Amino acid sequence: MARDGINDLSVFLAIAREHSFTRAAAKLGVSPSALSHSVRLLEERLGIRLLTRTTRRVSLTEAGERLLKSIQPHFDGIEAALSQLTELRDKPAGLVRITAGEHAAGSIIWPTIERLLPEYPDIKFEITSDSALTDIVAERYDAGVRLGEQLDADMVAVRISPDMRMVTVASPSYLKRHGKPEAPQDLTSHACINLRLPTYGGYLVWEFEKEGREVKVRVDGPLAFNNSVLAMRAACAGAGIGHFLEDHALAEIRAGRLVPVLDDWSPPFAGYHLYYPSRRQMSPAFAVVVDALRYRGP
Repeated sequence: MARDGINDLSVFLAIAREHSFTRAAAKLGVSPSALSHSVRLLEERLGIRLLTRTTRRVSLTEAGERLLKSIQPHFDGIEAALSQLTELRDKPAGLVRITAGEHAAGSIIWPTIERLLPEYPDIKFEITSDSALTDIVAERYDAGVRLGEQLDADMVAVRISPDMRMVTVASPSYLKRHGKPEAPQDLTSHACINLRLPTYGGYLVWEFEKEGREVKVRVDGPLAFNNSVLAMRAACAGAGIGHFLEDHALAEIRAGRLVPVLDDWSPPFAGYHLYYPSRRQMSPAFAVVVDALRYRGP
């Protein structure tokens, strides 16, 4: 195939992945009109329509879906081969893309990258903070971060944190006014601060365990957030009882602004893991990141 044909297929692939001419153009560093021209030439050459365009989204026709499935593995293979050539450099280079929740991105991913930057100036990092369970293959991330209990079986998992646990907390002023819950069921009579996360498809269910007995409580209260930082501020202000990762709340607990309750109902669970597809070839740059993030114990 002529070079122009390869370029047009590359353009089609970028648009199909992004479902947008604008986003694809930004990634390729060209104008949306140039991409539109390339796709039009490709469709004319093939004699078939590949894309359906609306004011908000670009979708694939049946022919476009078939073309995408046919060419994507080949382009992925070319990109992997080019990445492997960085082994011939003095130091690894290339782009590493990771998606992680806000807490993991701030407490684990960024501190590690901060240490790597001076030693590996040719590695570029793109970190996306997202609470949703992102499809890293479809979104073309090198890896994602999840809690161990949420990992898919076909992924390689690398532990990057110690065991963690949730803590249920309230301000001293709230507990003085309303008393302290003695069992998880008591939470139904308290003002609790809900947290809505895309991961759970609704409000976070508060889970407890003691002596092998598991209890799940759907709490209620006047406040709900999709951001744990704001939820914690509300708890510190005495607006209700909150439920957070312990190391996220530790500074407020040590400062006396929050007090743990139901502590004996909060056992540890598997911590954060970096995960990536088992079939994907690991680039030298990504190998550096994986090794730096790997948890090696206390």
